[in-house]
Amino acid sequence: MDTLISRAECPVYADLDGTLIRSDLLWETLFLFARQDPLQFWRAFGWLAQGKSVLKDELAARVEFDAKSLPYREEVVAALQAERETGRRIVLATASNERLAHAVADHLGIFDEVLASDRETNLSASRKLERIVATCGPQGFDYFGNSQDDVCLFREARQATVVQPDRAATNWHAGADPHTRLIRDDGHPAKALVKALRPHQWMKNVLVFVPIVLTQEYLNIGLFLAGILAFVSFSFAASAVYIVNDLLDLSADRRHKTKRNRPFASGRVPIPTGLAMAGGLLVVSFGIAAFLPVAFILVLGVYLVATTAYSFALKRMLLIDVLTLAGLYTMRIIGGSAAAATQESFWLLAFSIFFFLSLALVKRYTELADFGTGASRAVTGRGYVDEDIETIGQAGMASGFASVLVLALYIDSAEVNALYSHPYMIWPLCPLVLYIIVRIWVLARRRQMNEDPVIFILRDWRSQIMIAAGALMFAGAAYV
Repeated sequence: MDTLISRAECPVYADLDGTLIRSDLLWETLFLFARQDPLQFWRAFGWLAQGKSVLKDELAARVEFDAKSLPYREEVVAALQAERETGRRIVLATASNERLAHAVADHLGIFDEVLASDRETNLSASRKLERIVATCGPQGFDYFGNSQDDVCLFREARQATVVQPDRAATNWHAGADPHTRLIRDDGHPAKALVKALRPHQWMKNVLVFVPIVLTQEYLNIGLFLAGILAFVSFSFAASAVYIVNDLLDLSADRRHKTKRNRPFASGRVPIPTGLAMAGGLLVVSFGIAAFLPVAFILVLGVYLVATTAYSFALKRMLLIDVLTLAGLYTMRIIGGSAAAATQESFWLLAFSIFFFLSLALVKRYTELADFGTGASRAVTGRGYVDEDIETIGQAGMASGFASVLVLALYIDSAEVNALYSHPYMIWPLCPLVLYIIVRIWVLARRRQMNEDPVIFILRDWRSQIMIAAGALMFAGAAYV
């Protein structure tokens, strides 16, 4: 009976960052602030110079924080709920700012008290231990934690629960009492890291080969080697941008029915790990670009500036976002020309702008359809509302048809007559492109377009047949 009474009187303290949630609220609020007010982001460095507690307080006061969407560890929440049902006092003890901690506690409704950082004190490690010892009394405490900062609390706790531990916490657990509880996430971290790179999106970068193929120098190994280097360089740079984009879009992704499962939105990959990955990918990307002409490096630099601007601001601007996406696709073609030191074709660039604008509008159409009735700018994180869906559809179809018109004018141009022996053999390409465009829009309106339309084209066997038929037409026009 004495043991039961002492256990009931022993409070349970739970850490927040990395323990109760799979993320860290300092990093979360930092990226929220960068997204909400990028022009003021420089102020974060001044706050940090005044102390970590000041930085946390300033960020918490400025961001629009949604505690409901955080990636909670359900097993930890359930364990705390079970302890509470036995009559034990449950306390949220965190180094996160008190505003954010109280928002989390209010949302979950399982905490009797909150201990958190304020503007003067960063409540971590020994400071947290001192506060807990001062408040829990002689009966001691149990503790849920995950990191090096929690090791001193593990040592003093009557029972420690180690949650998804870092290296220091893992080492402590290895030598701890065998009854110490361990909670780990399921799944393989390496798989989440690879997914964060979005390697399936690298398929878009085959566009760098388009100007190389159109030179008709199929036996020029140097051109295709340059194309391979450009492909890899663009792919690594694009992955770095996808990571930063995901970090800026955490709150919006968590409100989406499928994007909530992305590695950063779900918390399976820590934000600092993502930043390190993005930096490493950029270094490798420019290292590869150094083997290509300077013009390619300039194109790659412009691409990164444009994608950064898109991630921070342009993606939330009505129509500017899709025009930017169309430009980024076209920039891959320009990059291929720069890598191979070939001249860009006006016709190719004009076709590309209209064709990829149509696909970018498909992307926005399907996203808006997924959000459904009542979608607002705040919900979608874009510049569109649910009433815009028909306008987007009409504009997308019109842009697709415009790309076919450009293609038809190109086929009837003097350039084609000079390049190809039998230019009339290219004419069937127009209905093939029309087929691809109209089919994509039909599927989008049926709510059957569940991925990036460019990736869909490259994976869809019907579209692959159309592309292969088009390649045969060009080859036939040149050599038959």
